[in-house]
Amino acid sequence: MTRITHPDVPEPPRPRMFSNARVIGNQFFLSGMHAGTPSGPVGGTDTYAQAVETFRRITALTEACGAEVDDIVSLRIYLIDMDDKAAVGRARADVFTGDFPCSTLLEVAALIEPDLSVEIEAHGFIPSVRSMDVHPV
Repeated sequence: MTRITHPDVPEPPRPRMFSNARVIGNQFFLSGMHAGTPSGPVGGTDTYAQAVETFRRITALTEACGAEVDDIVSLRIYLIDMDDKAAVGRARADVFTGDFPCSTLLEVAALIEPDLSVEIEAHGFIPSVRSMDVHPV
């Protein structure tokens, strides 16, 4: 297993209890990404803006793993309010082309920070042609 980072995606706080991204063979796994920063979420309380930032982080980590967003096969999306599913769907449609990943959408009572409204996990496969491009930490 290799831990993968990207300079534009904040690392988990210390003491580090998890990794943002791991590559195992030709598979990559991304922890739940969100728009959180120490000064509050990117996009404030706007779920679409938070989802755009979340997908930006997912894209950056996916590429750092040696893949592309269309190599993501599965998403798990956590929402504070199911009424925001259209906003997240719009952000997702801005990112993916062709066949969309398999997806699970869940409404939860809370996320790690109070003003966050969406968090997304991803799993995918690195095509063998690009699997040599992974840059471990």
